[in-house]
Amino acid sequence: MTTLKTAADVLNACGLDPAALSGGSLAVHSPIDGAQIAALKTTPLEDMPAIRARAQLAFQTWRAVPAPRRGELVRLLGEELRAAKKALGALVTLEAGKITSEGLGEVQEMIDICDFAVGLSRQLYGLTIASERPGHVMRETWHPLGPAAVITAFNFPVAVWSWNTALALVCGDPVIWKPSDKSPLTAMACEVIFKRALARFGDDAPEGLLQLVIGGAEHGDALATAPDIPLVSATGSTRMGRVVGPKVAARFGRSILELGGNNAMIVAPSADLEMAVRAIVFSAVGTAGQRCTSLRRLIVHDSIADDLVARLVKAYASLPVGDPREAGTLVGPLIDAAALDRMQAALERARAQGGTVHGGAPAPGGPAGGAYAAPALVEMPDQTDIVREETFAPILYVMRYSTFEQALAMHNDVPQGLSSCIFTLDLREAESFLQHSDCGITNVNIGPSGAEIGGAFGGEKETGGGRESGSDAWKGYMRRATNTVNYSTELPLAQGVRFDI
Repeated sequence: MTTLKTAADVLNACGLDPAALSGGSLAVHSPIDGAQIAALKTTPLEDMPAIRARAQLAFQTWRAVPAPRRGELVRLLGEELRAAKKALGALVTLEAGKITSEGLGEVQEMIDICDFAVGLSRQLYGLTIASERPGHVMRETWHPLGPAAVITAFNFPVAVWSWNTALALVCGDPVIWKPSDKSPLTAMACEVIFKRALARFGDDAPEGLLQLVIGGAEHGDALATAPDIPLVSATGSTRMGRVVGPKVAARFGRSILELGGNNAMIVAPSADLEMAVRAIVFSAVGTAGQRCTSLRRLIVHDSIADDLVARLVKAYASLPVGDPREAGTLVGPLIDAAALDRMQAALERARAQGGTVHGGAPAPGGPAGGAYAAPALVEMPDQTDIVREETFAPILYVMRYSTFEQALAMHNDVPQGLSSCIFTLDLREAESFLQHSDCGITNVNIGPSGAEIGGAFGGEKETGGGRESGSDAWKGYMRRATNTVNYSTELPLAQGVRFDI
């Protein structure tokens, strides 16, 4: 067990005020045992206009602060996250049910994006463009966009916020954060950490640079429909995205939507099966299958399918399921009982559609009150309707193929398209897959789960997607302008046009 043995220990280590954790209508439960750990007051909806107004005032000040100076605040945030890593990681475990290593790993992602954004604050480059007119030069410049609303999901309660916030801050944008109503405590802890960084930063940071909104879908709706919030970055289910996206678009706002994955792996005859098995198990069962990048579909060549399935059945049977705080646990709980019910319903549909299910039953290993289940491996005769849907649970569907073209077609024949991979030692197959996978992330000989900070994350095809984190994702938080400068003594006019002054 971690040295932070109780919920009270964890909450206290994160600097949360006990008075703020009780007396409200939003009950927060730990998926570890279902116990209530807080009762929070939600943000009054009538306060939302004032919150947006503070963000607008903050924007007018923050946009004028030089970008490298803005990066200094993010550098200090990274330092404070390093100091708080153990406590915040333990809170992620308590509130989201992740095993200890995953909780700590999520905080490390926060630290990494801060490091990335600090360098980025000196690299918000535009282009110099050749002009067709003598004595003229054109330049591309980038300017802060305005307040950004960040709506996050329970499964990555702090990392996704940091991906957005670190970039938004160095780009010159204040942030309004609405966390999932299943994981608001981690957001409150991040606010405490951010305030420590602000105290060290000094007076250049205006009030309202980061504001927290606690509540449910109605609070997200208030941000999605607000005309003075130019950017809404939302992570969650495709159902949520179908609601948020059109509302933002209706007012010509900009959205970054990171939603479903339903990610697949093709395993070719030449694959290193030992490596493939390790990647499959990690990608499919990590975070109890509750990642947008979790492996959910396995497309295996006929010649190796029996061998690979046998290895996976054996590996799945040995997975320790239980309390995520305990050393040795590899699979923690689902977020709640409703998620477990959805998993069992999906397995019943798979059986009805011809599937053979290995595992998947509720598991007795975890504390009473938690929603624990053995990961499921499901051999399917084809890519049926249930396979084409995404169930946020540790279910891996296995299909077979005979030709590479068939495998590619099956891979792409789902509405989702976040992450993908192939295991092969054949150069032609690898390069063909990289060219033809329709996902935002494509990998060779590595699983789909997770992504490094340096590469932009996203591109989910069902919604038009968006890009967060590394690469040139920063452009989503800024607006671009083309500037023309005439340094000649002439003003070019249309041919033949003359007039006297």
